[in-house]
Amino acid sequence: MAHYPYLIIGGGMTGAAAANAIRERDAAGGIGLISAEPEPPYDRPPLSKKLWDGKRTIDQIYVKLPGNVQAMLGRRVVAIDPEARGVTLDDGARHTYGRLLLATGGDPRRLPFGGAHVNYYRTLADYRALRADADRGARFVVIGGGFIGSEVAASLRKRGNDVTLVFPEAGISDRLFPAEMAAFLNDTYRQQGVEVLPGESVIDIAADADGATVTLGSGRTLAADRVVAGIGIVPDVALARAAGLASDNGILVDENLQTTRPGIYAAGDVANYPDLILGGRRRVEHADAARAMGRAAGLNMAGAGQPYRYLPMFYSDLFTLGYEAVGQCDSRMDIVADWEEEFRHGVVYYRRDGRVRGVLLMDVWDKVDEARALIEAGEVVEAGDLRGRIR
Repeated sequence: MAHYPYLIIGGGMTGAAAANAIRERDAAGGIGLISAEPEPPYDRPPLSKKLWDGKRTIDQIYVKLPGNVQAMLGRRVVAIDPEARGVTLDDGARHTYGRLLLATGGDPRRLPFGGAHVNYYRTLADYRALRADADRGARFVVIGGGFIGSEVAASLRKRGNDVTLVFPEAGISDRLFPAEMAAFLNDTYRQQGVEVLPGESVIDIAADADGATVTLGSGRTLAADRVVAGIGIVPDVALARAAGLASDNGILVDENLQTTRPGIYAAGDVANYPDLILGGRRRVEHADAARAMGRAAGLNMAGAGQPYRYLPMFYSDLFTLGYEAVGQCDSRMDIVADWEEEFRHGVVYYRRDGRVRGVLLMDVWDKVDEARALIEAGEVVEAGDLRGRIR
């Protein structure tokens, strides 16, 4: 049994950021990091972006950990004992802690069929498997028109593979983009050679001699060598619940990212936190949030006592289109679009009660801080006053 002043469950971007932040405030305190993955911590965004276009290599995506960190890779925590401040691992080992961080992220949503023919794209192992299939040349059916599905479909097609993109919504990322822009993206993908099937659900995936047959709700069938699913994640709260921590769409934390048990913190995809800027509670699944929350939790574990107050950004590259966005961007909100070139270059503002809550910067770069300042101001802004506001 080992004792760690700081113990982190989860070896992703959040856990790595927390370890580095702890070391900033405490140069000597021992840190334990337990990760179910056999890999050291790494950045996830390149898995669907820069690893495919050669802008990054696998060696370049690993995140450096500080000194005096004991990384226990390929191990799972099966139980937390908050009273004894201890954890039990899947190999029977037990460790105690001073302060604990839950950075357990989430598990991909899975279909009730398909088995081994479906790649639920999330990890470096998933990338390696998919890249091997893509480099051999294959027919792919990608399920899901959100961030992962749209990025993976573009990456596979750019390598010359046959790709069909299936999703139940009317347009690609239509919870983010206004309806007209989502329809434009559908057409953009088609022009790039992707078969786009909006408004379709997958009701079965059956293995056959040539790969798999995907059956759609319309009755149509699709032949595929491999199926990729990017249909969201479910926050991994099982350990927290078993330990008696409060959860509701994630682990509930306060403004310092501490859970309902003193000395236990949560951050990243799994944490449901009070948004001190936009109000209410949020759970955010973007890389910028994972890093920022991990850093904030690590600092607070080491005694900083600083409330988490941050508007995370996110970004994507879709063939020739690219964007950055910040805040709460939901196509159901009041939309003000300020295009210089429709759907290709401009700024989209998302308002509620006249106040800007989110900003999408389509092919407009280095303006995230300006967009953050506009959102944080919290002022009522007329639609006409937003025209030309950010360029």
